[in-house]
Amino acid sequence: MNIKSAHILLVEDSEGDILLTTEALEDSKIINKISIVRNGEEALNYVFKKGDYEHVELPDLILLDINLPLKNGHEVLQAIKANDAVKHIPIIMLTTSSSEVDVRRSYKEHANCYITKPVDVNEFIKAVTSIEDFWLNLVKLPINK
Repeated sequence: MNIKSAHILLVEDSEGDILLTTEALEDSKIINKISIVRNGEEALNYVFKKGDYEHVELPDLILLDINLPLKNGHEVLQAIKANDAVKHIPIIMLTTSSSEVDVRRSYKEHANCYITKPVDVNEFIKAVTSIEDFWLNLVKLPINK
């Protein structure tokens, strides 16, 4: 059996959502490295390897909230998708916003997927597991160099 591994960058400021997401990812059949940043500025520093993040490896997948301190998810999404070196990294908007404006804007800014976080804990875990199953089992991702 092939054991896959993936590096996921979780950009989330809610401690509860961080806990639920990491637990759901850790219960999977995939060996995940999960890096967590809690605001938009840290996310950009991580992806662009600035400051404390100079020596990190690029993630294979980014789970990005919209409502973040310092820079919001839309600003982070725009910056990453505008940069040739990192725009290939799939970005999944995982957010509480179900606003049609946010959905349209995210896709216009080249988000790869938009998921509204379910309020129910079990549904939230199921959503994260589905993300992982699709993006890390079914889809072929580019290898980061």
